[in-house]
Amino acid sequence: MKYYQCPISQTIGIKAQDYVVPVSCKSSASLKPPRSVHFPNDIVFLDYVRHGELERIGLFIRAKRVNLDTIYHNGMAAIHEAVLSGDLECVKLLVNLGADVHQRDEEGWTPLHMACSDGFPHIARYLLKLGADPELENDCGEKPSDLIDLDNKELLELFGLAIND
Repeated sequence: MKYYQCPISQTIGIKAQDYVVPVSCKSSASLKPPRSVHFPNDIVFLDYVRHGELERIGLFIRAKRVNLDTIYHNGMAAIHEAVLSGDLECVKLLVNLGADVHQRDEEGWTPLHMACSDGFPHIARYLLKLGADPELENDCGEKPSDLIDLDNKELLELFGLAIND
C-alpha cells in the first residue's frame, strides 16, 4: 500500500505520519464495476413532474408505471405537485392523461386550493374552466378563495372578490 502525504501537514507543522491517506495500487482492471442506483418509479415520476419533463411524464403514464390517483409519501398526488410547481403545461398534460381536477391530498386540498394558496391565477383559471368546484372545502373548512393572498388582484378578480385599493 502506498501513502499520500497531506501537503498541509508540512505548512502548519503537524507530523506527516498523522495525516496520510492510503492509495490503492490495484489496476483498474481489478476494480469492481460501479454500482448503479435504482429509484422507485414513484420517486422518479414525481421528480419529472416537479421539473416539468412532459415527455417523460407521458411515457411513465402511458406505460402504466404510475397511477395518477396515488397519494405519495408527501401527502399529495401528481397533479398537486404540478400545480405547486406553477407549470400550467404539466397540469394540462396530467389532466389530459386522466388526472382528476377534484383530486384531494391527505388534508383535503384540491388542485384549485393549491393554485389559490400559492398564487397561480393562470392555473386556477384553467382548473375552473374544466369545472373545478370553487365551493369544495379542505379538512379545515377552507374554500379555495379563502386561501388567496389579498395582494393577488388577479386571483381576487377571478373569484369575484372585492378589491380594496
